[in-house]
Amino acid sequence: MTAMDELRRQMRRARNSLSEDRVLELSGRIAAGIEALPEYRQAQVVMIYRAVRGEVRLDMLKGKSFLYPLCTGPGEMCALLPEGDGAWKEGAFGIPEPIRELSREIAPEEIDLVLCPCTAFDANCRRLGMGGGYYDRFLPRCSRAKFIAVAYEFQRAEALEERSWDVLMDAVVTEEHVYRGKEI
Repeated sequence: MTAMDELRRQMRRARNSLSEDRVLELSGRIAAGIEALPEYRQAQVVMIYRAVRGEVRLDMLKGKSFLYPLCTGPGEMCALLPEGDGAWKEGAFGIPEPIRELSREIAPEEIDLVLCPCTAFDANCRRLGMGGGYYDRFLPRCSRAKFIAVAYEFQRAEALEERSWDVLMDAVVTEEHVYRGKEI
C-alpha cells in the first residue's frame, strides 16, 4: 500500500465516522462558503455530486443549473442534467447517479464551475480523489470552468505529492477556510 493509498484510507475512515447531524452541520457551513465565492455567484452551470458515506453534502445549494457526473467506463465520466426527481438510480459503489435516458448530457466546455469531492487536500489546492482518475480525466475537458474542491478541515494534509495528471484546484472550501491555489 502506498502512502497515498494509506492517506485515502485514513481520511475515508475519519469522514465515514461523522454522524449525520455533524455532516449536515459542516456541509451547511461549507455550502455557505461556496455561495459567497465569486466563482459560484457568477456561474450558471455548476457540476456537483451526490454525497455518500460522510462526504460533504451539496444538496442545499440553490439557484443554478446543477449537473451530476455519470461514470461511463473505467476512469471516464460525463456530465448530466437530470430532468425530474425520477431521473436517478443507484449506481456503482452505491452512489446515486442520473439515468442517462432521463437526463440531458451537457458538454464539458459549457460548464462554468465544477465542485469536486476529495479524500484529502493540501493548502496549495492539490486534491486527492478516490483513486479512479475520473475527475483528473474529465476536468481538462472543461475549458472555461473553475474547479473547487470541497472537504472538511480535518482532511487537510501537510503536502500532497504532485503528479503530472493531477488537476490543481482554483480553491478548496472547508467549514473553516477557503484555500486559494492558482490565480483566478
